[in-house]
Amino acid sequence: MQFLPLIEAKREGRVLAPDQISEMVRAFTAGEIPDYQMAAFLMAVCFRGLDPGETRILTLSMRDSGEVLTLPDDPRPIADKHSTGGVGDKVSLPLAPMLACLGFRVPMISGRGLGITGGTLDKLDSIPGFRTLLSAGRIIDVVQQTGCVICGQTDRMVPADRKLYALRDATATVPSIPLIVASILSKKLAEDLDALVLDVKFGAAAFMTTLNRARELASAMVNLGRECGVNTRALLTSMDAPLGRSAGNWLEVKEAVDCLENRGPDDLRGLVIDCAAHLLIQTGKAASIEQGRSLASGCLASGAPRRKWDEMLVAQGADLAAVEKKIASATTAKAVVDLTSPSEGFVSVCDARVIGEVVRDLEAGRLTKDSIVNYENGVDALAKPGERVEKGSLLARVHGSTREAAEAAAVRIAAAIKISDNPPSVPSFVREVIF
Repeated sequence: MQFLPLIEAKREGRVLAPDQISEMVRAFTAGEIPDYQMAAFLMAVCFRGLDPGETRILTLSMRDSGEVLTLPDDPRPIADKHSTGGVGDKVSLPLAPMLACLGFRVPMISGRGLGITGGTLDKLDSIPGFRTLLSAGRIIDVVQQTGCVICGQTDRMVPADRKLYALRDATATVPSIPLIVASILSKKLAEDLDALVLDVKFGAAAFMTTLNRARELASAMVNLGRECGVNTRALLTSMDAPLGRSAGNWLEVKEAVDCLENRGPDDLRGLVIDCAAHLLIQTGKAASIEQGRSLASGCLASGAPRRKWDEMLVAQGADLAAVEKKIASATTAKAVVDLTSPSEGFVSVCDARVIGEVVRDLEAGRLTKDSIVNYENGVDALAKPGERVEKGSLLARVHGSTREAAEAAAVRIAAAIKISDNPPSVPSFVREVIF
């Protein structure tokens, strides 16, 4: 195709025709458009944007660039959740088996982390024997038999997004809202969903730092999801402090298991229950948020999601005996350093951005897509904003490859946690719901 006129048109702010966008996606996926030209187009989109119609065609064309899941007819609705990423965000791990126990089918296609946001697949890679790379046929089989799967996209699913995202990452064009919407929804629409709940984060460690920008992104995704036939809603949640008390792959898996055993941090448990409650409303399984939360809380307390977690692990190749042995270990890192409070008072700040950077630098995250991840390292036992602490009480525990690295990380974490004399005002975790 003659791609230069499309670059010029978007540079001038003109609206592209649907067939121009769909042919562009096909040609770029096939290698017929060079990266330098697509990079110029992406930068033009960053400055000029795409209107809702253009974004819709781009999203559907990306979805249709490869294979899509087609699950057999079944009374169980197909549902999923997507998060824009945060420090300590392990909601997907307990949510998928809980949803399966609540009568959903959950083909959860997840990704890896980059920068200070941890990826769901990295967490799962810390589980002995667990396989995150499955064929489309195997994904469907596991979902039908077990009710849930958490895995990566196949090589043939949404290849246009894989190519476009790699280019966006290298050309500083990631922040464009239309491009974010198309990237996220093209993958989710390839799952053949009935309902989707989005966790759109804002704050110090979020991709969208302000509530207004998060609201703009959430509204765009909700509107497009609904246009494409998927009942979609979004929760706007704070990412000023880490979610839960742990950040780091295996440490987060352990905390997810605590949640499945109806223990663990209140903020994690509350967000898992809220996501489930909204999906129950979206699919007509609950008439109100109160009823949805009650159903989800009762399900979690029953122990069924914990058993379903084990069932999913076995279906994806995990060695349960090895998993349980690893869970029973106090730490699997080579060195552990405790950080204690220098004074009594109340935790007023636990800076998620600094915590995320520390975890990344402990090699539990990635600076580049090719970085080697240490799955055992990270931080746990984090004190939460609003909690009272005594002098000498535990603020965090650092897990590192060497004692020197762990001690250096503890110094940085100490600077990220502020203690005040008076209890701070802690706003509600879920700030808004958009539907």
